[in-house]
Amino acid sequence: MQIKEFFDYNTFTISYIVIDESTKNCAIIDSVLDYDIFSGRINHQSADKIIAFVKQNNLQVQWILETHIHADHLTAAKYLQEKLGAKKTPKIAIGEGIFAVLKYWVQAFNLGNEVAVDGSGFDHIFKDGENFKIGNLEAKFFTNPGHTPACGSYLIDDSIFVGDLMFMPNLGTGRADFPGSNAAEQFASLQKILSLPANTQVFTGHDYPKDGENSGRLSWRSS
Repeated sequence: MQIKEFFDYNTFTISYIVIDESTKNCAIIDSVLDYDIFSGRINHQSADKIIAFVKQNNLQVQWILETHIHADHLTAAKYLQEKLGAKKTPKIAIGEGIFAVLKYWVQAFNLGNEVAVDGSGFDHIFKDGENFKIGNLEAKFFTNPGHTPACGSYLIDDSIFVGDLMFMPNLGTGRADFPGSNAAEQFASLQKILSLPANTQVFTGHDYPKDGENSGRLSWRSS
């Protein structure tokens, strides 16, 4: 398994490509669509870096995975799907907690029929504990509510991608004051991740590194 990290300095978001080297199949996790809050304009600079890497390495994208609905950036999932696939291949996927988030967002932002609350905007909705594959790589989805109801993590081989559930050691966890957030649920979600085997590597969705520090990867050993 190969993991390629892409760091977006505007939002301090880390996107990942997880590659099965035996088949050249891969998954993209937590992509970024660049958005200028002052002008209201978007661009595809961050997403185009991912596209270039995929094409340069002759990769086949099976999945575009979201750990949750992001409050600090837009997802580039649809753009990547259009540029890298056809007929909804690769599949855009998220966890089953998305239903609770959509129900709130549609009402709060008065979206009417513009956004479907049934999750049909995604190609696949993962259930807690659901197994899937990236090429020959074994993968599993865990629901991890707390930061948002839709939060989830992807365990791929000996690595887990946790989104905003936790940050690097000097930053703690994602905030729990959004609508639908729940600190008690977040604590339980953290315990689920920390109960994994001692050699598990954790890949975070954000980092705010000091100069000279690496971002994204956290390894621990269980006590």
